[in-house]
Amino acid sequence: MAEKKEGNYKLFLLLWFGELVSCIGGGLTSFGLGIYIFQKTGSAADMAFMTFLAFLPVLVLKVPAGVLADRFDRRLLMMIGDGCSGLGVLFILICMLKGEPALWQIYLGVIISSVFSALLEPAYIATITDLLTKEQFSKANGLVSMAGSSRYLFSPIIAGFLLTFSDIKLILIIDICTFFLTIITAAVVKGNIHANKKEVNESFIESMKEGWRAVSTKKGLMLLIIITSLITLFMGMFQILAEPFILSFSDSKTLGIVETLVATGMLFSGVILGVRGIKKNYVRYLSLGLVVSGITMTGFALTENLFIICAFGFLFFAALSVANNCLDYLARTNIPDELQGRAWGLIGFISQLGYIVAYGTSGLMADSVGRLTGGGAGKGASIIIIISGICLAFIASGITRVDKIKELES
Repeated sequence: MAEKKEGNYKLFLLLWFGELVSCIGGGLTSFGLGIYIFQKTGSAADMAFMTFLAFLPVLVLKVPAGVLADRFDRRLLMMIGDGCSGLGVLFILICMLKGEPALWQIYLGVIISSVFSALLEPAYIATITDLLTKEQFSKANGLVSMAGSSRYLFSPIIAGFLLTFSDIKLILIIDICTFFLTIITAAVVKGNIHANKKEVNESFIESMKEGWRAVSTKKGLMLLIIITSLITLFMGMFQILAEPFILSFSDSKTLGIVETLVATGMLFSGVILGVRGIKKNYVRYLSLGLVVSGITMTGFALTENLFIICAFGFLFFAALSVANNCLDYLARTNIPDELQGRAWGLIGFISQLGYIVAYGTSGLMADSVGRLTGGGAGKGASIIIIISGICLAFIASGITRVDKIKELES
């Protein structure tokens, strides 16, 4: 089996390239809509609510989507998910072509796109397991992390440049066009690997339970997932509030440049991990990466000096890439191949519950703190980010002390 997988790395690279383009397109839309809403309302809460609506359907549908990934052709599910998610972006574009859209119309389009995107992630992650050997996972994870960072690395500066001479409609059109390329790459991979026919002898609910058993029977894995849900809470606060913080003293073009510069940290780490990978001490590197991420989050929001912000942001993304690589490896190598889809759906659901809390509350908290301090949403955002960074570093420092998590490396 391993010998057959050895020659699949080129197919993985093709699939990865398609998702890279998709991430850039999605990042353009996310950045553009965020700027559009913030400039229209001046509220961090309205901006955060859009992200909340974009994320909630993906989270809720992760578990059933994971079951589908174990029952049907994973490449076909990727094509359906990627292709149909473009309908939501198309809906927003049509509304904008008719005039200035209401917020509810933007929110509805975001929900439509998010519902179909939910099919993609478990199928994509499980497909990587289908294609590669265990020894190739760490290198692949580095590239996957780098592709994910592209929405921060390339999208903001491209979107910021486009918004200087055009409006958001051009950004939406470009995003829609990227869906065609990602569908084509998934179709090529589908045609070049053999998908074993999956005989379904259990109910949908039983399949979900099987995924739960695959995760819950390993106490170390379950503990790691629960800790990750706390980590995503603080990460989500930073993700939501970094943009209104910078927009409070700069413009959208500057924001795009800053986001691109700081995201080069993830590119830097992603390239190194993609070439060398991590060979051992995954738990130690995980803890270290998250501690550094927490410290640099705090430094990011301490000042309005753009040079200092870029330096701390670079270090944050560089450390986060290392942590993500270790998290992925520890989970992937402790789950049987035939249960990858449903297990990853469940892992994603539990570990990302923190994002839901962050997306639903961070904007309101920033607006409230801003009113109390008299500094507005920007000042409130900086205070929440600083507190979140401290909490993240504190929790992450205790990971290496948990024996059950350390046992996952064996």
